[in-house]
Amino acid sequence: MPKVGIEPLRRRQLISATMSAIDEVGLADATILRIARRAGVSAGIISHYFGGKDGLLEATMRQILTDLGNAVGEHRRELDDSSPRACLGAVIEGNFDRTQVTGPAAKTWLAFWTSSMHKPDLARLQNVNDRRLYANLCFHFSRVMPRAEARDAARGLAAMIDGLWLRGALTPEGLDAEGARRLAFACLDQLLAQHGDAATSPSAATGETYGS
Repeated sequence: MPKVGIEPLRRRQLISATMSAIDEVGLADATILRIARRAGVSAGIISHYFGGKDGLLEATMRQILTDLGNAVGEHRRELDDSSPRACLGAVIEGNFDRTQVTGPAAKTWLAFWTSSMHKPDLARLQNVNDRRLYANLCFHFSRVMPRAEARDAARGLAAMIDGLWLRGALTPEGLDAEGARRLAFACLDQLLAQHGDAATSPSAATGETYGS
C-alpha cells in the first residue's frame, strides 16, 4: 500500500519524472529505476511511498485529473457571464488547456486509457472522469433543453471532446489544441442552435440538477 506523508514537492517531482519518462520511452519502458533517476531519488523511495509502478501511475493520473478540474474551474472563473454556452465553453477550454495537451501529459493520458482496460484501480478513475464530464455537460445543457435532449447533447459533446483529443494526441505533430477547440465549439453551437437566446442567457435554468 502507498504510504502517506510524502512531501508535496517530492510527490510532484516524482509525478513529473513519471510523465517525462512516459513521454520519452512509453509506459512499458518507464521503469521505476528510470523514473527514480529522473527525479534524483532512489528506487526504494518510490516503492516505499507508492507501492511500486502501478501506485505511482495511479498517483500521476490523480494529479492530471486534478489539473483538469482546476483548468475547467479557472476558465469558469474567467467568464464574464454564466450562460449555458459560456459554462459549456469553459469545459471545452479546460479539456484542451495546456496542462492537458503537452507531450508528457498527452502521452500519460494515452497510457492511462490503455492501462485502465486491464487495471481495476485505473478503470475506476477513468469511470469517475467520464461520469464527471457527462454530469457537468448534462447539467448545463439541461438549463436550456428537456432532460432527454440534454443527455443526448452531453453524450455527443463528450464524444466530440474525447475524439478530437485522442486523434490529435495520436498525430506525429501532436495535438492542435486551437483547432480542436474550434471544432468542439462548432459542435456545441450546433447542439444549442435550436434553443436560441436561452443558451446565452445567464438566467436560463430548468430546475433539473445533474451536478457540476
